[in-house]
Amino acid sequence: MGYALQGRIHAWLLRLRDDSGQGTVEYVALILLIAGVLAGVVAAGKGMNGASMAKSIVAKLQDSLESVGGK
Repeated sequence: MGYALQGRIHAWLLRLRDDSGQGTVEYVALILLIAGVLAGVVAAGKGMNGASMAKSIVAKLQDSLESVGGK
């Protein structure tokens, strides 16, 4: 009898949970994370020339892709 009561209470509590809108919260958190990374890149590259920053980013991306590709 005790387990049946626990099962009913658990089922009732699960019905109270509402996951609607959870995806929106996750997307907002992801957008804030990307904005923070971009702000860090802008702050780090404040003293750099735009062309040298672009070359540096392209070089890092190429290095990363080559390491994944096993080149």
